[in-house]
Amino acid sequence: MEKDAGEREPSRQRNGVVGVLYGEFTDMLNDRDRYSVSLSDSALTVQRISSSPGRTEVVFNMTDCVGCRAHRGPDSADVGAYFTAYFYPLKRRWMSAGVARQKVEQCFRVALVQDPLVNFQEAERWAGAIRDASARQALRRDGVVYTEVRRPCRVMILVNPHSGRGQALQLFTGHVQAMLTEAAVPYTLVITEHQNHAREVVKKADLSQWDALVIMSGDGLLFEVINGLMEREDWQEAIQTPLGILPGGSGNALAASVHHYSQSPPAWNEELLLSCGFILCKGLVGSLDLVSIHLGSKQRLFSFLSLAWGFVADVDIESEKYRHVGAIRFLMGTLVRLASLKVYQGRLAYLPVREVVELPKGSIKADQPPSTPQHPSFCSSLPCQLIPNTSPNQNSRHNHNSTNSNHNTINNSSNNSINTKRPESQSAPVDTLLPDLDQPVPESWTVVKEEDFVLVLAIYQSHLAENLWTVPGAMADDGMIHLFYVTAGISRPALLRLFLAMEKGAHLACGCPHLVYEKVKALRLEPFTPQGMITVDGEMVEYGPVQAQIHPGLAKLICG
Repeated sequence: MEKDAGEREPSRQRNGVVGVLYGEFTDMLNDRDRYSVSLSDSALTVQRISSSPGRTEVVFNMTDCVGCRAHRGPDSADVGAYFTAYFYPLKRRWMSAGVARQKVEQCFRVALVQDPLVNFQEAERWAGAIRDASARQALRRDGVVYTEVRRPCRVMILVNPHSGRGQALQLFTGHVQAMLTEAAVPYTLVITEHQNHAREVVKKADLSQWDALVIMSGDGLLFEVINGLMEREDWQEAIQTPLGILPGGSGNALAASVHHYSQSPPAWNEELLLSCGFILCKGLVGSLDLVSIHLGSKQRLFSFLSLAWGFVADVDIESEKYRHVGAIRFLMGTLVRLASLKVYQGRLAYLPVREVVELPKGSIKADQPPSTPQHPSFCSSLPCQLIPNTSPNQNSRHNHNSTNSNHNTINNSSNNSINTKRPESQSAPVDTLLPDLDQPVPESWTVVKEEDFVLVLAIYQSHLAENLWTVPGAMADDGMIHLFYVTAGISRPALLRLFLAMEKGAHLACGCPHLVYEKVKALRLEPFTPQGMITVDGEMVEYGPVQAQIHPGLAKLICG
């Protein structure tokens, strides 16, 4: 809808609402159609002016607005100026039930006088007022304390071009790039070239130059970024850099969780990407829990999503061969693994939320830095690409087959392992709830009697994948590890029903006697079965004893 500004009026009150700006406009193509446009703190209201009763009023909520820009028209002889506002309201889908965010533009023409500069200044006045109102109006979840990304913000976007079905770059240029322009978010694009490239970049980056780090990939790239930040000497400040997520992989668990935390209706695929892009542009920042994980080799990792053993880990790793089909790979992997269901022997112990007791002595110190996954032999040694606001299709180098998935085991043979001990003041946070792995767990812990398991899953977000709503009540900063385990004896159909019910978050209502759910602060897993897989955030780590403790609100997340 393009309109020609015919009148300029100061702020005024209409229908009991104090407007920030008000004007009357005529349609560019038909001078007989006139519109009144008013901007309040909460809405942009457009109404056709006519003598007929029951005039239709269109209201655009500022909570749905990502930005507005003033600009010239395409005709150099045109003395008018324009301002275009960009909204992403929830609208009904064309081909299916439900609603999803869809782009709506509102463009207005300003031609108060014959002076182009005066007209452009007026257009910028409207655009600035709309941007300010948009920044003030963002959906906030009750009980959550938010800050905001600094405006104008400077964003580093790390993209793995091989994640998922290898379409991350195309998805960025097709859906995200324009939205960032609309929201006036300047960014620099970093295209990862090999496994752990993102980890190396954030370890060395001058973070004072960036207001946010955004990951366009699956969950594996964020795993790299978080551990890279925690390996820095200034980790305490570095980990406070707001992190954003844009789904570009197969699982996209954190992206689905962030979408869920925004209280938006369920979304998948491009709709989920559009929603996460919208959340990024609104720029609200909340806290993100991280979990400190210790392996038997004394290595330490930091996790934002999950720790898995048994069925879930098997499916995650074994379904890699189906990566080209996208998120459905997990369904295919589930069916394959069900056909040869395994039982694993081990000991599981945990510290329930109600029994939290810190260990004053003998607790694990944090002078062991996070481990670094081993580089595969095909990794490129070329420097990273920095592409400021340019099309990645014109600048990217596809010179390797890495998926940024660390599915070669994280172990001591890593070439990037850091052996230098840092001063205690600079060491990563101390795990006050964990004894050494070679020591028994405290009496306040619960030791599970069963030793035959089909799966153990510790998760700290709401979703395990785009379509797996694992913990309906979870929050990014609820300070808990949500522990699930399934004991031996469950039938294949019953296990399949659990995962199908998980798509709607209904698995806990299935009444399955083999499924146990606990809220914990720390846990320890000691596998007895000599061979198996353990994953952290979907990445395979060394197999053996492992323990974990949550650190509430350690990181910052752009979460709407």
